[in-house]
Amino acid sequence: MKFVSRKAWGAKPSRYNLVRIASTRGVKVHYEGTEVPADLVDHHERCDDRVRAIQASHLANDVEDYSDIAYNAAVCPHGYVYEGRGAHHKTGANGNATLNANHYAVLALLGSKGLIKPTDAMLHGLRDAIEWLRDEGDAGTEILGHKDGYATQCPGKPLYTWVQAGAPRPQAAGGSKPTAGKPQPSKPAKPSVSLAKVVQAARTDPHAAQGHQTYAVGVRLVEKALLELGYLTSRYAGDGSFGSVTVTAYAAWQRHLGYSGTAADGIPGRTSLSKLGATTGLFTVTS
Repeated sequence: MKFVSRKAWGAKPSRYNLVRIASTRGVKVHYEGTEVPADLVDHHERCDDRVRAIQASHLANDVEDYSDIAYNAAVCPHGYVYEGRGAHHKTGANGNATLNANHYAVLALLGSKGLIKPTDAMLHGLRDAIEWLRDEGDAGTEILGHKDGYATQCPGKPLYTWVQAGAPRPQAAGGSKPTAGKPQPSKPAKPSVSLAKVVQAARTDPHAAQGHQTYAVGVRLVEKALLELGYLTSRYAGDGSFGSVTVTAYAAWQRHLGYSGTAADGIPGRTSLSKLGATTGLFTVTS
């Protein structure tokens, strides 16, 4: 999943405390319902701006009195999943209090004019967002459109057709489903990161000479993951040193997972490191 944290896209603080919910029946899919420029597909650099603009419009809406951006997540045409209200927070997008409590809401950056048809990357991103809300927010199996249970055209005909088909991931171009007896090429194994060696690096590198590398190969993967999620800048990512800046970035990741105090000290633990590798798809964790 190409995940973009609130910090990474520049989210403003919530207007009010968000309402926490334990679980939902599933997820409802939305679109913007206004014109989205068709050339957005060629300009990913505009997507952060668009998500920020949506949040700003919701925070300024005194009629609806939103606490924050209404959606739990938003997905751009390039397949990036933007963290909105996030998991275990009631949405404000489904139409009324009951509908908001029953399902999470995921927004596709599609419109009623201009960009109206989802790209394959967007469909993959929507599935990623749905599965993320299942894993992290205890969402149930239902995948519906905003219009299911509420009088609206959202999420538009092309996207709703996909929802009604079961929200499948697109097949590779020109590909077909694997057939029995036909060998399929195996996917390359993800690189592994040693938990013990990463912990040693996090405890050693900040106090050593500048640029000290205790476990460069594994630390570079951790830095790359932190960079992808917006916790580390490119200036410090990839040097292979688990220095003080990387420790601070990792502590922010731990707080994002709900840890606090000494459990968010920037020293990796198995659970947080495994979730970092799984969320970005960059590595697995060994002892």
